[in-house]
Amino acid sequence: MSARLEVADIFRRHGEAYRQVNIGHLGRVERRTMSAIELCRTAELGGHVEGCRSCGAIRVAYNSCRNRHCPKCQGQASREWLAARQDELLPVAYFHVVFTLPAEVAAIAFQNKAAVYAILFKTAAETLRTIAADSKHLGAEIGLIAVLHSWGQNLHYHPHLHCIVPGGGLSLDGTRWISCRPGFFLPVRVLSRLFRRLFLEELRAAHDAGRLGFFGDLAHLAEPDAFARLRAKVRRLEWVVYAKPRFDGPEQVLAYLGRYTHRVAIANSRLISMDDDRVAFRWRDYRQGGKTKIMMLDVHEFIRRFLLHTLPDGFHRIRHYGFLANGHRAARLDLCRRLLASPRQDALEPDAESVAVAVEPLATAHRCPGCGGSMITLAIWRCGQVPPRPFWSDTS
Repeated sequence: MSARLEVADIFRRHGEAYRQVNIGHLGRVERRTMSAIELCRTAELGGHVEGCRSCGAIRVAYNSCRNRHCPKCQGQASREWLAARQDELLPVAYFHVVFTLPAEVAAIAFQNKAAVYAILFKTAAETLRTIAADSKHLGAEIGLIAVLHSWGQNLHYHPHLHCIVPGGGLSLDGTRWISCRPGFFLPVRVLSRLFRRLFLEELRAAHDAGRLGFFGDLAHLAEPDAFARLRAKVRRLEWVVYAKPRFDGPEQVLAYLGRYTHRVAIANSRLISMDDDRVAFRWRDYRQGGKTKIMMLDVHEFIRRFLLHTLPDGFHRIRHYGFLANGHRAARLDLCRRLLASPRQDALEPDAESVAVAVEPLATAHRCPGCGGSMITLAIWRCGQVPPRPFWSDTS
């Protein structure tokens, strides 16, 4: 068993055979993702040679692929994103609301990722903002960050949206901050029913406009009558919207966002072993209270499940709405702070945990792993070039 097993190792060993078996069934995004992960932090992508000013140690650092599906590349991306978000957090409780799709709709989503994911974002945000603006509930304009995930712990396809929402909002006339009740944000049953109605309306509009494609077992849904029957069926189901326990402050929100925003289908830390034709990994069975189990998959099935979760080119999996929308975020947040009569978030002293999440990895990135001295760049080579000797045999 290797403690350092990575998704890249699996792709390098079995990826070419998987491509050959599935020739004609892999799209451009899947092929590019596999190639990027295989080459990540190898000499083929280029890199640089560093030397320690203090002890003279030499090391080679290879470039990252920066593919958003690569488990090794998301740590830095997450830290950079979090650093930009720290000043945007308000000194209020935050809530976590999750929107999921029924299996029948998830099947359509898999064949129409860009169209259905866009509908999921739009209708989930509209649901939260509509119910929050209702005077019977909160009567306020809220803001939210929405993050798309498409996987469960066992890597099966399970599209759902995580929404992080401040516990309150601006009055509709913009003159005061309205806080939600302690420990309670909005009624999930009301959210669920409005979400179901809005989503099915948008899905029908997309079908009528010819923006959905259907293949294989779903080919019959191209017919209006068959699609109408499916809509009627899923309209009778209870769509799952649930709220997790609230966050008690900005530090908890940062720590959570650091885990969720740039997560990929499976982290390297969950991998246990790989042999000739099987991969073992840890997963949590939430039907049994989150019990940790070991799953063993055929290696081609593991690759197939991993690739289920690739995103269409250019699709944004993190989006902002309400007073957190990109177009007016700074001005609306400034108004929120003034109405809350609190100092700016950057004037608050963060606790040790939030500093470690956002700052420490960046500060130590160019320190010698042996003596802690300062590392300087000695040589650089680009993608496709031969690394400079005598450093070729060194490892990063």
